[in-house]
Amino acid sequence: MQPELRPAIVQDGESGRVLMLAWMDAEAERRTRATGEAWFWSRSRQELWRKGATSGNTLAVEELRDDCDGDALLLRVRPGGPACHTGSVSCFAPWLWRVIAERAKERPPGSYVASLLEEGVAACARKVGEEGVEAAVAALGESDERVVAEVADLWFHSYVLLAARGLDAADVEAELVRRLEERRDRAG
Repeated sequence: MQPELRPAIVQDGESGRVLMLAWMDAEAERRTRATGEAWFWSRSRQELWRKGATSGNTLAVEELRDDCDGDALLLRVRPGGPACHTGSVSCFAPWLWRVIAERAKERPPGSYVASLLEEGVAACARKVGEEGVEAAVAALGESDERVVAEVADLWFHSYVLLAARGLDAADVEAELVRRLEERRDRAG
């Protein structure tokens, strides 16, 4: 019999980024409070699990609190690695990044992403350069559909380059946020 579960929203305590949603029963909450590490209830395996027990990607809990109705939990954490099983910082990363991160992690045979990564950072960087030129050329004289197709190729290969360097799409997003805040500070 499945225990009574509450959704547990997991948030990076430093950046505020939502990392994942999991489920907690009373025992998972008790263990989390007792150990300072995130414990959850696996609905698929029907058992308790400590985040990072197999992956090593733990969540050190800085704060655990109920919502106003007491039917959900918020865990503010210090992640010890990616929160998502795909290898992405967040389970709420863009779908394309989640696919690329998973392929980078698992390297399935026949995967285009895996083959690019096997060629190394230099090959991935060359693809970004090629796709950037193709996007620029399309923008200067081709149809809107071609521009969209070439920019899609550029975004895709840019994500592969990030994976090749061991970076995360969240790093790019954080840099853009930092720049926005810097501009606001200068203007304000």
